Amino acid sequence: MKKLITLSFVFLLVLSATAQLKTNLVFFTEQGEKFYVVLNGIQQNAEPQTNVKVTDLIQPGYKLKIIFEEESFGEIDKNLMFNQGTETTFNIKKNNKGKYVVRYQSEVPIAQAAPPAPNQNVVVYTTTAPAPATTTTVTHSESTTVVNDGNGGGENVSMGVNVNDNGAGVNINMNVNASGTAVESSSYSTTTTTTTTSTYSETPPPTREVYVMPGYNGPTGCPWPVDDVQYESMYNTIASKDFDESKLTIAKQIIGSNCLTCSQVKQIMLLLDFEDNRLDLAKFAYGHTYDIGNYYMLNDAFDFESTIEELDEYINGYRW
Repeated sequence: MKKLITLSFVFLLVLSATAQLKTNLVFFTEQGEKFYVVLNGIQQNAEPQTNVKVTDLIQPGYKLKIIFEEESFGEIDKNLMFNQGTETTFNIKKNNKGKYVVRYQSEVPIAQAAPPAPNQNVVVYTTTAPAPATTTTVTHSESTTVVNDGNGGGENVSMGVNVNDNGAGVNINMNVNASGTAVESSSYSTTTTTTTTSTYSETPPPTREVYVMPGYNGPTGCPWPVDDVQYESMYNTIASKDFDESKLTIAKQIIGSNCLTCSQVKQIMLLLDFEDNRLDLAKFAYGHTYDIGNYYMLNDAFDFESTIEELDEYINGYRW
């Protein structure tokens, strides 16, 4: 009985530690282009930056949008998946076609993350867009001019004062004649100079409960696998085709827009007769599988050790 209580306590501690895992994401541009980071429809940094770190993320995936300060660069939309409890870095650069893309760079356990760089903008993940930045311009100027008519009989003095402080402006002009005649005029005005930085915000997607697979606590490749009814329909559609190539094509089309479990992927692989096609499908499905920690289960679908080794090499080099 005591051993059972101890094991239960340890299990609860493990679940608690997993639930509290937080992640940092770092985004930077190679050529210094400034940008905003938008996660699940909420802008994170108030001003465009070249290097942004977003901390305290608790989900394994987010909808990412990169908005450049220079509008002609366009925008980047991407579904971002990453390992929890890490600091994961992404590089924003142009691909071979000259289009801006987000590419995985590296990751380290969050406890080993380096301190922020001097030029790095660090923000704590927020579900509220940052307030617009406001700047008030304050100026103060004063000038005095003395004019003598050269006859020694009289002296004219003119003075102008211009003060603008926190939006309140005062202008004073004065002319004085030494002969005893003085004319004075004053004027008052109020001026406010404001610079506003706009922020991006859109309605975030509805919050969805996190799927938990009974008995599984490993890494995930997608957030929510299809249910049994959806899977049966997918399976029957693929199985209805006569040729391997047709089955492979339809399977990729279906899996590419859905999330499956390892057991479901394996069942679809067994519909294919050729080993090369099974390997092709296993590689393709990896990024669309929930319990990727169970991917070793697919090894039983292969006849050759070399195929298993090739799949293992592919998984080890996979980048989200």
